[in-house]
Amino acid sequence: MSIRSRFYNELEPRARPQGLSRANLLIAGLIVLAALMAILETEETIREPYAATFLSLQLAFGLVFFVEYVMRLWVAAEDPRFAGKRFPRLRWMMTPSAIIDLLALLPLFLTLASTSLYWLRFARIVRILRIVRLGRMSAAFDNVAAALFARRFELCVAVIIALLMMLFSATLLYFAEGQAQPEAFGSVPRSLWWAIVTLTTIGYGDVYPVTLLGKACAALIAISGIGVIAMPTGIFAAAFSDAMQRRDGE
Repeated sequence: MSIRSRFYNELEPRARPQGLSRANLLIAGLIVLAALMAILETEETIREPYAATFLSLQLAFGLVFFVEYVMRLWVAAEDPRFAGKRFPRLRWMMTPSAIIDLLALLPLFLTLASTSLYWLRFARIVRILRIVRLGRMSAAFDNVAAALFARRFELCVAVIIALLMMLFSATLLYFAEGQAQPEAFGSVPRSLWWAIVTLTTIGYGDVYPVTLLGKACAALIAISGIGVIAMPTGIFAAAFSDAMQRRDGE
């Protein structure tokens, strides 16, 4: 076995179906620590007294993840998915997991290149989102992702129906409440906020119909919102069930 193959077996979770390697366990631990540090850093009373420490840890985590990304890029030629194909590393860079890894490096470059408060705040958010990278460490996540991909058509239909319902609801409330409450329902785009909040069953209560026709329409729309939420929920539940059955059958 070549040196590159050994590094591939250490870095790629798919290469070790029996469990994570020590390298991946270490990386997973660093991801959790980096996300926890980013969460604590958003609290000013914690960040200000230890600003230098936070900066040093940010750079250290960023450099570790940068080295990891370069190593994964190097061993991508060993990936069976790209065996015998041209430009295996470029193909690996286009995979969702590699794109997530690349985005996880943004905080390092933003911290080094920018002093803008806006971009530094954005860097903190991205550091928290590094926790998403843990998904590649789990075979269960792969099973669920595959099941959801298999249900992509049903999910797209559910999303389209939900968007149409929101547009129809906003138009209906614009007709019913536009004159009575022009600030909240004076146009279809203004009414969309109420439609989204109602159909998702959140119901903030910041705007609501006051006319009899508006209340009647709102009642029907609110009941319809149950179905809008139930459709994708049922699809997700079926996808998870498929993933569990596939796992049990292996």
